[in-house]
Amino acid sequence: MTRTDNHHAPALPAGDVIARDVERALDEDLGSGDATADLLDAHAVARAELLCRDEAIVAGTAWFDACFHRLDPNISIDWSVRDGERVAADSVLCRLRGNARALVSAERTALNFLQTLSGTATRTARYVAAVAGTGTRILDTRKTLPGLRMAQKYAVRCGGGHNHRIGLFDAILIKENHIAAAGGLREAVVAARARHPDLMLEVEVENLDELEQALDAGVDRVMLDEFGPEMLDLAVARAQGKVELEVSGGIDLDSIGDVAQRGVDYISIGALTKHVHAVDLSFRVHIPR
Repeated sequence: MTRTDNHHAPALPAGDVIARDVERALDEDLGSGDATADLLDAHAVARAELLCRDEAIVAGTAWFDACFHRLDPNISIDWSVRDGERVAADSVLCRLRGNARALVSAERTALNFLQTLSGTATRTARYVAAVAGTGTRILDTRKTLPGLRMAQKYAVRCGGGHNHRIGLFDAILIKENHIAAAGGLREAVVAARARHPDLMLEVEVENLDELEQALDAGVDRVMLDEFGPEMLDLAVARAQGKVELEVSGGIDLDSIGDVAQRGVDYISIGALTKHVHAVDLSFRVHIPR
């Protein structure tokens, strides 16, 4: 097993965030109780092992653990891997031992978290690898699965990516509608600085004229939306390091390397969290007769 470019797994969201995620998910699945698990001896102790069928970057072990410990705090979970590590196909990720009913009842919810977050981290790692050596950083977006914003943004970090703003509260991104409502790009920037002087301020531009206006307004970052190769080169030349440049829109694994080589600081990819391909996991429970 090998690590991604992160030397250490990134900091987890606050414990209450994970607890709320898990509580909501278990309530959705268990409702008034697991009718099928009632077939098992309430006192039976079982063991289980978790296998990963794909090569993947692991993310979400804390959510996985919390699912089982919510139903049986005494379940033991022995991990062979940490978040942010790459595993080969058919690797055993962990072994568990505890109450049989709790193991089978928490299984699906725990796997849902782990396969989704590992899928997010794995996709992110592919994009990070595609821009290696360029200095360009990969950003996520707000296009996350509802209710899993903090979890997926953590998974992006496990894959070597970086987080854009967490939500609408911690940074300002002025777009076309904001500009129109304010009466112009400069007017929108002035109003934003007056109301929230401590927040990072970014403006999305669609052409070189708007880029010039953003540079004159003194924004912190400019998002170049749907810029073709020639316009992108001109934008990098005009910015000349005066402001951070972010590229967004229509970029995939086939094109991202070329974009990064042109000298931009960031590339934001909605697909990191929106187009998630779940990692294939297998959970085997061994219940004594």
